[in-house]
Formats: sequence, structure tokens, C-alpha cells
Amino acid sequence: MVRKRDGEVLAYDQGQRPACPANEPQLLVVGLDGGRYQGREKDEQTQSRWREDKVLNVTTYLPGDGCDGPDAAKPRPLVSTYLATARDAHAFGKMARVEAERRGLRQAEVVIGMGDGGNWIDPLLEREFRLAARIIDWCHASEHLWDCAKAAHGADTPQAAMWGERVEALLWDGRLAQVIAAIAAESQRLGEPLADDPPQHPRRVLKQNIGYFTRHQGHMNYPEYRRKGWPIGSGVTEAAVKQCNKRVKGTEQFWTENGVETILALRVMWISQDQRWERYWANRPAYVN
Repeated sequence: MVRKRDGEVLAYDQGQRPACPANEPQLLVVGLDGGRYQGREKDEQTQSRWREDKVLNVTTYLPGDGCDGPDAAKPRPLVSTYLATARDAHAFGKMARVEAERRGLRQAEVVIGMGDGGNWIDPLLEREFRLAARIIDWCHASEHLWDCAKAAHGADTPQAAMWGERVEALLWDGRLAQVIAAIAAESQRLGEPLADDPPQHPRRVLKQNIGYFTRHQGHMNYPEYRRKGWPIGSGVTEAAVKQCNKRVKGTEQFWTENGVETILALRVMWISQDQRWERYWANRPAYVN
């Protein structure tokens, strides 16, 4: 199975594209995130066994009606397929491209990328895909904002709640310049990070998030995404990561490279919604009538 997947990537590099669907997707979403597993050997630098696996979902959507409110028609996911590997981002990117081609990447009316802005996700999307938009999913953006509220005003305080609600409303309305200005004001009030400040010190959290929102402000135009009927959440991707973690992320599970690669390939085949699991087993020699 892993050999077949790798063979498809090699064939793609040689100009052989996978068969595309009969019907062109109206909206195709490419979502990326990372999970966790433990290798058998400790990393020489970190002395940790924990590693990151990388997970992809390619999901067709029926777009929403572009309205807000409880009666609005929200974007509806139709069919999702998945890919996962413990290999590096470069290898994963090639696999992701082949899977997206198989799902109608070239035929889709609109293709968008969804992620949390992780250090390997944006470069991969930019390298492998031509997208109508790269979207920082709403939950991660909001989580960063509430980290700032807690850093500036303390956890579980009325001041943090008031600040968070006010600035989250600005984020929802796409007023990124005001969001960045609000975080910058709190950062200036607390001062620049000191050399001995730990990573979660309020000064460091605020400073880092100024950079985060500045870097990704072009990927947080939520009013425009909603108006076009696009999803702004990565729930499909997060669910896939949980499914992979459930299988390989055990405190007493220690994987070889070949072992985890095979199990991840089986796992994503099982959760994919295009009957590839059934087709795989139906065509195994021991199962052919």
C-alpha cells in the first residue's frame, strides 16, 4: 500500500496524473495539520521519542449562501479523503498534490487551503497548490487572540473576558489592523520581552502574536470568506488528526519508521469516504472470488 502510494508520486513526477472525478467539484478544500507519535529511538538533539506525523484532508463542499445568522445555509462538506505520513514536509507535499489531483484539483471551480499557519503548512500550500485563498482557520486564530487576552489581563479575569470579546469581534469583522493595534498596545504596556522570559511569559506571548497576526492578516478575511459561502473552520482536518492519533499516539507505543508509515496509510484509507478501503480489500488476492 505504501509502495503503491509512493509509486503514484513517482509516476506524477514523470508526468502521469491520476484519474480525476467525472464531475468537477464546485468547492474543494485542502486541509493540513500535524499529529503525534513516538518513535523507538530518541532524537539525538531533543532526546525525545515524540515525532510529528502530517495529515491531509481533501474535502468537496457545497458552498453556503453567503449569509450570516441562524437561518443561513452554511457550507456543507460532501466527501472527504485523507492522507497521512511520518515523512518530511517535502515528501508530504508531493503526496498531497497527487491526492488533490485525484479529487479534482484541476477541475474544481474554487480551491482553498485551510490550516493553522504552522511553520511547514503555508510553504507547502504555496509550493504545491494554486489557491483562491489560504485561510487560517477561525478556531486557531481565535485561540491566539484569547492567549493574548490572558497574557495581558490574567486568566479568567473580567478584564481578559472584556478585552477578548471586543477584539474577537474585530477579528470576525475582518478588522485586522485594529486587532494588531490592540495587541501591540498591550505589548507596549507590558514592555519588550526580557532575555530570561520563558516562552509562555505574557510579554513573549504578546510579542509573538503581533508577528502571527501581521504575518497572516491576508489569510484572515473572514467576512469575505463567509460572503462567498466558504468554510472558515478546520473541523474536518482536526477530526482526521484525532483518528490518526487514536491509532498511533499511545504512551506505550513505540514505532519504527516503516511500521508507523504502514499503519497511518491503513488508517487514512479506513476513514476516507470514497470506498477506497472496501476496494482495497476486495482486490487483495486472498479476497478475490
